[in-house]
Amino acid sequence: MKEENNAKYLIRGGKPLHGKVKVSGAKNSVTKLLVASLLTDKKCVLMNSPNKISDLSVTNDICSILGSKIVLQNDKLTVSTPKIKNFVIPEYLGTKNRISILMAGPLLHRTGKAEIPIPGGCRIGSRPVNFHIEGLKKLGCKVKIKGNYYEIFAEKLTGANIHLDYPSVGATENLIISSSLAKGRTIITNAAVEPEIIDLIKFLQKMGAIIEMSTDRKITIEGVEKLNGASHYVIPDRNQAASFACAGIASKGDIIVENARQDDLITFLNTVRKIGGGFEVLDNGIRFFYNGPLNSIAVETDVHPGFMTDWQQPFVIMLTQANGISIIHETVYEKRFGYVEELKKMGAEIELYNKCLGSIQCRFRNSQYFHSAVVKGPAQLHGAEIQIPDLRAGFSYLIAGVIARGETVIDGAVYIDRGYENIDRKLKFLGADIKRM
Repeated sequence: MKEENNAKYLIRGGKPLHGKVKVSGAKNSVTKLLVASLLTDKKCVLMNSPNKISDLSVTNDICSILGSKIVLQNDKLTVSTPKIKNFVIPEYLGTKNRISILMAGPLLHRTGKAEIPIPGGCRIGSRPVNFHIEGLKKLGCKVKIKGNYYEIFAEKLTGANIHLDYPSVGATENLIISSSLAKGRTIITNAAVEPEIIDLIKFLQKMGAIIEMSTDRKITIEGVEKLNGASHYVIPDRNQAASFACAGIASKGDIIVENARQDDLITFLNTVRKIGGGFEVLDNGIRFFYNGPLNSIAVETDVHPGFMTDWQQPFVIMLTQANGISIIHETVYEKRFGYVEELKKMGAEIELYNKCLGSIQCRFRNSQYFHSAVVKGPAQLHGAEIQIPDLRAGFSYLIAGVIARGETVIDGAVYIDRGYENIDRKLKFLGADIKRM
């Protein structure tokens, strides 16, 4: 896979997508499962692993530096970490994504200390890790900031009652991983409950952890003395499934997204139906198809089980083809609409507002962040040269290129590589005229 920072895509648009495409294992799950494997010195096996994505490659590299032995064979990832050899995560790796902060717990349990660079990731907002740090402190950690590093120390993590002011997915995952071997009971309230978190809990339970979930966003972890190895099948990537669904419908095509799971996409599917898109749940996936003119709609992103923020960008592309005025209120990340200006170059009619255009009075309501959008459609998109700002926006630009007239050059393929493997090949199989340069 070509991963140069200057890699681009060339798309000649105007062709409806048809055929079958298979989604990979979830990027947002497998990377966290790999981190959790550091809690034991026994072998762990992750099946349905999306091995050809850069986020997992970075996580593999960090784990290898820490002492892990990793073997990749097709979609099977085998990892064992008999001994932690290094408690310092190199800055050149740790800032490439936001996974390194989740390694605090395993490093503390096995070495008593961790030095972790302040994490990076997509440019979709500030995404502070204060929830992570405050939670770790409540578990008994001492945290110092030295340069671009967090220096974290703990002789033994101990259970605590931790309330998250916002149900952060990353902070919830961090606290679950860190609490699994802590002494005593940890109760996390207002926790995130995304499918990827359930996948993490199931994997840790196989390893020997005791983790209970309540209906009111409460997760209780009873710390155990040790964890063992385990084998686990990584859940399919619901973000990929939604992205391909939007591509199929927006291009006026008909595609089957294999491995897409209805359980993970209920809110997305309801929203597709509201705008007039077609879908059919099959035994091995979900068929998505153009079912006549699309309708405008008002959408608000939210934490699970709400409309996922990662679905917003591809859905906006679909809404540019809907009749009328659509409204999107982003309540999760303050800078999610950073991709809109490039779409305007292609003819999209989208205006941004710093008001809460929806029923949710979100945490950005008194800020100057442009976190609401009004989309006017249908718009005839045309080819242009555009630059990708982040992962999900990247796939959205691919969709825009597929439905646009003429040639579109999309710069910044490295962002798409973080979460989509062989994307140009998969789109070609569906009939897109796409080339990686």
